[in-house]
Amino acid sequence: MTDFETLLQPDHGQPARMIEVVHPDAYPHWLAAKPASVRALVAAHKLTGKAGDHAILPGEGAADWSALLVCDEPVSSPWRIASRAAALPEGTYRLASGEVGAAGLGWCLAQHRFDRYRAAEPGGARVLLFDDAERIQETVRLAAATATVRDLVDTGASDLGPAELEAEAEALARAHGATLTVTRGDALASGYPMIHAVGQAAAVGREPRLIELEWGDPAHPRVAIVGKGVCFDSGGLDIKPSSGMRLMKKDMGGAAHALALAGLVMAAGLKVRLHLLIPAVENAIAGNAFRPGDVLRTRLGLTVENTNTDAEGRLILGDALAKAGEANPALILDFATLTGAARVALGPDLPATFSNDEALATELLAAGDAVADPLWRMPLWDGYDDMLKSDIADLVNAPDGGFAGAVTAALFLRRFVPEGTPWAHLDTFAWRPTAKPGRPKGGEAYGLRACWEVLKARYS
Repeated sequence: MTDFETLLQPDHGQPARMIEVVHPDAYPHWLAAKPASVRALVAAHKLTGKAGDHAILPGEGAADWSALLVCDEPVSSPWRIASRAAALPEGTYRLASGEVGAAGLGWCLAQHRFDRYRAAEPGGARVLLFDDAERIQETVRLAAATATVRDLVDTGASDLGPAELEAEAEALARAHGATLTVTRGDALASGYPMIHAVGQAAAVGREPRLIELEWGDPAHPRVAIVGKGVCFDSGGLDIKPSSGMRLMKKDMGGAAHALALAGLVMAAGLKVRLHLLIPAVENAIAGNAFRPGDVLRTRLGLTVENTNTDAEGRLILGDALAKAGEANPALILDFATLTGAARVALGPDLPATFSNDEALATELLAAGDAVADPLWRMPLWDGYDDMLKSDIADLVNAPDGGFAGAVTAALFLRRFVPEGTPWAHLDTFAWRPTAKPGRPKGGEAYGLRACWEVLKARYS
């Protein structure tokens, strides 16, 4: 992974190129104050002062130059100068304003590359001098956590199955002195029957498992973080078309978010008893695959009529949430690439956020706005609970008709959360379909920083 610590350095007045970030409204005044040589260069490049305009500005000597970026984003935006981090020559830079703010994160992430399957791009680092030395460590941690999500999601399913997710959790446990417990294969059948049912058709070596990590003082409030770990989703016997299967390596994006958030919690030493749970499976097709019409037992004791083998994520999460709830947590957060309905409603950038607790929902939305990691609240509408009724079991996993798909999926999960336990469910896409500065096409962390802000505020 990129060494983000080298990309941000405390500003002690050392030599550096200047980056001038100018708002479009201030551009005419800025240009009028510049010498003729700068005005001539800007005119030659036909810059008009619109957001996104940029140039290398001449100085007094041939080697003395600075950079211009016209930008209308606030200092609170992580992506304010990310386009320059990817484009400027290697070297050391400082902002003319002296205030880096949140932009250090985008500066780091713009230089991160997923190079597992191709040679790394040549070129050296672009170092940004940071005016707030105390903020560097936090920014580096956030960059590393975001890159973790991106890299895990970008990895092909041939190289990332349930065993590899277990290895990621094991490495995290070793790094922070946490305890790891893994229940695998047929051992799941009695305690976690839905995880077992979904993953039982996978090939040898890719058996299903429930991965659990525990860390922290047992006297502190217990916080459970749950992540959907479907390492590849064929749809099962209700097989997806090829177009729908194309990106299903990313169906473990919830697990990637959970691992990254757990890493942030432990690295910062939050005063919590952390319980990380990742049900890790491959939804495969074989003679022993679970079938439409099967009635599944659950850890909670409910029975579920399986009406769609492609609605498997909520099944494995149900068993994991039930396990999390048994320890009386103060808070449960779950991340899952759960429904196409959420993407139809909100697109890729906004995780559909459901919560049974008003205070928690308010904190999450406010934190998302504060750190430019927006969430959008969706309703746990009691009126749709009837859609989950089954003629032969306690409930179905996927109602007929397709109405309110993200809502009914969240209502299904709610059945496995203890009443009175604050819980939030993020139905996140974990994928960026179009590149933006600092945010390449591919795996992406959505809602990670918002959830981190809430945990940090509550438990620092």
